[in-house]
Amino acid sequence: MGIQIEFNPDLALRSFKTPNRLEEECLPNKLMVGNVHRFQKDGQRVYWLDGEIPLLETKGNQKLSRPLASIVIREYTHLKVKDKTYTTGLYEIKEVYDSNDPKIHFEGMNKIT
Repeated sequence: MGIQIEFNPDLALRSFKTPNRLEEECLPNKLMVGNVHRFQKDGQRVYWLDGEIPLLETKGNQKLSRPLASIVIREYTHLKVKDKTYTTGLYEIKEVYDSNDPKIHFEGMNKIT
């Protein structure tokens, strides 16, 4: 038996107020630089803490948007609720991107400055 863990180069959350999802599983209504938000993801995940990573919107099944913002994960932890494992934490928004701007802001998890 092994340890099931996922390494994530980004933070992908559902759209604001997705039905049957907790607030922490969804993007905030408005992305604002400097704001800190809680997040929660299913499973045991590992995030990079030493720099900025992209914030994405997920529709599920690995259908991801282009980066919506650049964020820093401030903290995260793993927890068990009944028999299910979750990763929960805080992220800070560092930069917000215009969805109509074709500029590329990240290559993978590497921010382009």
